[in-house]
Amino acid sequence: MSLLNLCDHDPAFVTLNATVAEAIKMMIERHAGALAVVDDEHVVAGMFSERDIMKKFALSGRPAETTPVREMMSQYVVMGSPETTPAEALQVMVESRHRHLPIVDEDGKLLGVLSIRHVLEAKIDLLAEQLRRIETGKPASATIQ
Repeated sequence: MSLLNLCDHDPAFVTLNATVAEAIKMMIERHAGALAVVDDEHVVAGMFSERDIMKKFALSGRPAETTPVREMMSQYVVMGSPETTPAEALQVMVESRHRHLPIVDEDGKLLGVLSIRHVLEAKIDLLAEQLRRIETGKPASATIQ
């Protein structure tokens, strides 16, 4: 199963020129715990998350309306590709302690943002289907990879 099937089809993102206020507004509107920060070419330059708001911005004393998100985002970003399996993505997110993983093409351009919630929901759906099949005596379907 492709990670793009699990991601939001319209990922939440802002540009490097956005302010913290704009990023927070986008997160609230999209019910997102994080969003990608992209450059003019739509290449992922960083991620801005609830954790960044709490650790970097909240006590900075800087106004959200004028503080550039690029100064508060996480620049070190672990990324996945469409070829990354859900199991690999989950392992990377757990090991790196990130709940969101940008999915990018070979040029680093944003294709989607995968949440750990997306992977877990897919796994729960698969397990529920397997249980239904066991209860009805049908063969269980393939596992999420």
